[in-house]
Amino acid sequence: MILALQIAVSIILIILVIIQERASGISGVFGGQGATPYQTRRGLEKTIFYATIVFAVIFAALAIANLL
Repeated sequence: MILALQIAVSIILIILVIIQERASGISGVFGGQGATPYQTRRGLEKTIFYATIVFAVIFAALAIANLL
């Protein structure tokens, strides 16, 4: 049961990480996105960011529970 939940959470976590839109392209690698590295997250991007954190915590808790 825990293993199936962990697999489901890991798939969701992978999808959330993939759809996060960060500084893409070669200009983002060299800092060409502006003067400051800080970017304000708004709307759906903010929701995806917080969901990624929540699912990462759930994944870690399931991994620890799976060890016990």
